[in-house]
Amino acid sequence: MREQLERQTAALRRLEDADRALVHIVLAGGTLDELCERVVAFLDPTAAAAAMVTTTDGRVIARAGDPDELRWAESLPCFDRSGRFLVESEPMGPREAGTDADRAAVRIIAGQLDHGVIVAFSRHRTLTEDDVRLLERAATVAALAITKDQAVSAVESKYRAEFLRDALSGRAGTPIDAIAHASSLGWDIDRPLVVVVAETDEDDDQTERDRDEIRFLQQRFARAWTHAVGVRDPRTPVVGFSREVVSLVAVPEPGDTERVMRVVGDLVRVVRGDGGGGRRSFSTGVSRTVTSPAQLPQAYDEALSAVTVGRQMQGDGALAHVDGLGIYRLLALIPDGADLRRFVRESLRELATDDQPEYADLRQTLSILIDTNMNVAETARLLFFHYNTLRYRIGKLEKMLGPFTSDPELRLTLALALKVHQMRGL
Repeated sequence: MREQLERQTAALRRLEDADRALVHIVLAGGTLDELCERVVAFLDPTAAAAAMVTTTDGRVIARAGDPDELRWAESLPCFDRSGRFLVESEPMGPREAGTDADRAAVRIIAGQLDHGVIVAFSRHRTLTEDDVRLLERAATVAALAITKDQAVSAVESKYRAEFLRDALSGRAGTPIDAIAHASSLGWDIDRPLVVVVAETDEDDDQTERDRDEIRFLQQRFARAWTHAVGVRDPRTPVVGFSREVVSLVAVPEPGDTERVMRVVGDLVRVVRGDGGGGRRSFSTGVSRTVTSPAQLPQAYDEALSAVTVGRQMQGDGALAHVDGLGIYRLLALIPDGADLRRFVRESLRELATDDQPEYADLRQTLSILIDTNMNVAETARLLFFHYNTLRYRIGKLEKMLGPFTSDPELRLTLALALKVHQMRGL
């Protein structure tokens, strides 16, 4: 009985010491990394442990501990290939003995808002309920630190967003003025750049979420992009607006679209991770390369078009460069989708529908015929059809649509109608 009392007293004293030390870190303006360092010290005075703070979707934003311990922790199955902590599958709070007891995680909650997770690791001993209580105290202090940082960041972000909005609309002054102002904000826009626009696929105007939740999700989306881009190049401008996140990403060589898309694709993969963790699907559009701030307004329009048309071409989660839009970019300029749908129905007639199972195959046959410039032999080869089978299909198509094999104007109309038919969300 006495031993148990002494144990409980020691545990309470440990928590009180931790409270004082952790709160002092916040009051002194310390960082989340310092918070993690103090947690490690309380878990194991020899530093043979590790601690991390992650966002709500598992991106690590602070860590501390012996380098070997951190490497061991990151090799555990609770992290995916992108280095994201799998918050959606990891239990929170105390764990049963022997069930992944080398780690423990606690959510960081402030009011009704979930700010992430604090997690501790130790391969030398089992983490106990007392350790979980320590993490709970640390999570409360982390919530204070995160809330404070977000308040400061909101003020800074306001000025950054206003400048970038001015630059994207051509109101940031001369190129020299814009470059100097960006430099004062820690950004470098005096180099070849592409405008990257990332927009969530969920329609926030048609959602059942309340406005506070939407705002919180958009802020989290912006932070994800800021983190991903900042690791690659902290001088890159990244700002979250009400509906999208805009980045001015430096590119290796102007005009090399393939390399540009590799760079942006890597960023998209980091933000998206391996899925899960509460992430929302998003689509991304990329502009042509610009070499002067004066070209940013046009590049912004290009990136916005790439997002919209890319989603219509590829569906949710699209990644599109403006130069890859082709005729779709022109079609997207037509504001009324009803006009496009009517054009498709009038041009393709019954082939505009899927009322019969064969209609999709006939559309494919027509599309390849047009793409091969009516080369019957090449079309038969691509479709693995016998020559006579294809001739029969061509006859059937002409009965339905008219003499497109001999009428170039009709072929152009049908080609456009097929392109519009492939667009989604009309």
